[in-house]
Amino acid sequence: MRFHQRPSRHAAKLRNTMTDAERRLWYFLQRQNMGCKFRRQVPMGKYIVDFASLEKSLVIEVDGGQHAGSTQDMERDSWLIEQGYDVLRFWNNDVLLNTAGVLEQIRLTLERLDDKELD
Repeated sequence: MRFHQRPSRHAAKLRNTMTDAERRLWYFLQRQNMGCKFRRQVPMGKYIVDFASLEKSLVIEVDGGQHAGSTQDMERDSWLIEQGYDVLRFWNNDVLLNTAGVLEQIRLTLERLDDKELD
């Protein structure tokens, strides 16, 4: 992804133009007790991720159909994993129609990450 402006400025623009699914997930991430703080539209290297818990090293991406089989997404995920992040990807429809299931998967991932820290 190329930026014509600094990533932080581009991230600020993205925060103002979130999709319905991103807005819905952000609403719940702010209000659920997940045991960590999430940030939205976070610059990481040359990428901007939808949501991230920096303390838990977890990135959450919310994707539309244009992302199906995207090699760019696979490259981004590989880079994030190399940096020590776990990456969860959800389709827009899942966030909009199965919010409880998405939140449960996030909770389970956070529990797994907590258990990994104890090892």
